[in-house]
Amino acid sequence: MERTRQAVSSGSPLEPEIGFSRAVREGNYVAVAGTAPIGDDGSTVGPGDVHAQTVRCLDIAQRALEATGASLEDVIRTRIMLTDVTQWKDAARAHGERFAAIRPACTFVEVSRFIDPAWLVEVELDAVVG
Repeated sequence: MERTRQAVSSGSPLEPEIGFSRAVREGNYVAVAGTAPIGDDGSTVGPGDVHAQTVRCLDIAQRALEATGASLEDVIRTRIMLTDVTQWKDAARAHGERFAAIRPACTFVEVSRFIDPAWLVEVELDAVVG
């Protein structure tokens, strides 16, 4: 069986430095890597605002999905990582704005920090196309 691996970049300067792709599609499975709230100019979007940062993470992840031929409707699992889990409702509101009708399996976890201390949240997605 022939492999059909497709890697997608979001343009983050960390991707080539670390050696990862924003998303990888293998067959009908798509994995979107931990996505931080980085703006097009490289700065943190929504400093101090979990909702705004989650929206930005989801925007980036959605574009990566779409670049593989997938969509939000194909998402089966999300992971929301927060530096302060007591702010989960702000992240959940952003998640619900995209996924209320789709309802993927979802996990919220607290982490000690991210690469950039201004990041309050990162998002990962898994999708199955078709």
